[in-house]
Amino acid sequence: MGVKDLEHYLDNSATTAVSAAAADKAFQIMTKVYGNPSSLHLKGLEAERELTQARKSVAAQLKAGAEEITFTSGGTEANNLALFGAAYASQRQRKHIVLSSVEHSSVLEAAKRLEAEGFSVTRVDPRSDGRVHPDDVAAAVNGGTALVSVMLVNNETGAVMPVRDIFAAVKEKNPQTVCHTDAVQAFGKLPVRARVLGADLITVSGHKVHAPKGVGALYIKKGVRLVPRQYGGEQEKRVRPGTENLPAIAAFGVACEEFDPDGNLAVVSELNRYAAERLLQIEGVSLNSPKDALPYVLNISAGRVRSETMLHFLEEQDVFVSSGSACAKGKPSHVLSALGLSRERADSALRISFCKHNTKADIDALCDGVAMGLRVLAHR
Repeated sequence: MGVKDLEHYLDNSATTAVSAAAADKAFQIMTKVYGNPSSLHLKGLEAERELTQARKSVAAQLKAGAEEITFTSGGTEANNLALFGAAYASQRQRKHIVLSSVEHSSVLEAAKRLEAEGFSVTRVDPRSDGRVHPDDVAAAVNGGTALVSVMLVNNETGAVMPVRDIFAAVKEKNPQTVCHTDAVQAFGKLPVRARVLGADLITVSGHKVHAPKGVGALYIKKGVRLVPRQYGGEQEKRVRPGTENLPAIAAFGVACEEFDPDGNLAVVSELNRYAAERLLQIEGVSLNSPKDALPYVLNISAGRVRSETMLHFLEEQDVFVSSGSACAKGKPSHVLSALGLSRERADSALRISFCKHNTKADIDALCDGVAMGLRVLAHR
């Protein structure tokens, strides 16, 4: 039995294991189809075909045109390109931005920088059900609103935001406002359809869906203009120039072709239900995720034991979870604060995140570890 067989990895919202097919594709590109897609010789043309196929595979999952997909280094870069690109493109007419207060840090920090540059930013809190509501977002929109950004699924609680209704309300109030959604935690788990959502910009990422790290994409609706964040060559329609990371991009395309949202959702829903039932039997454990959250994420609070302490205790039992967003590196959760949780409850929060490969044995190991941790750690 290998080391991996003993591990119980439940931090899939931070990153996922690369699928065998995606890894094989990346290796093939690195060792066989290693030409530059911009080169005009045969090796370049072979690489360009792989790039085109990957673009089509990502676009197919969004029911979008391949020409509407721009590859990036990941979700953070895509979010930055969306916010800065849309803001700068309309800054002469509109300099107001609306976003939810529970966005990923790559959206919040980009907005903070734009604020320092003279843009005004309105941050909309979720209601008690954990979701940002269309009326609240629409009320913040005015004639000078350049951009609205609301994530599709919250990365810490799994709350599913009514993005379709939010964007419809925004467009009714100001048709010129660009609507962006960070769909990193939804892509591959829920159907993410650009036209259905009414989105102008959609961020997706590879390493959350069993592709390698270092690749993501931004859907840019035809006709939407963005000011580039970097300048150089002709790649990606000059919106994101630079030699493409073809091994990761091609692997991302293969991972997209392996999506089975309905089948995987059924498996993960059962795991989530089983985990919630078992965890709630442990004295001191409470659930923070909404009842209608995406079942891939389950946020709990573990009594009076601080998150980091419990996280490392579970690690000793070969159980791997998170204390929140991996990008926060242990800082207090702005998401749980926005939901009005007490400091004690927020400080003991753990994020459990599933994938199609998890089993009930992983859940049993988690629950046994939490119960043991509460017994051992609470009295230290």
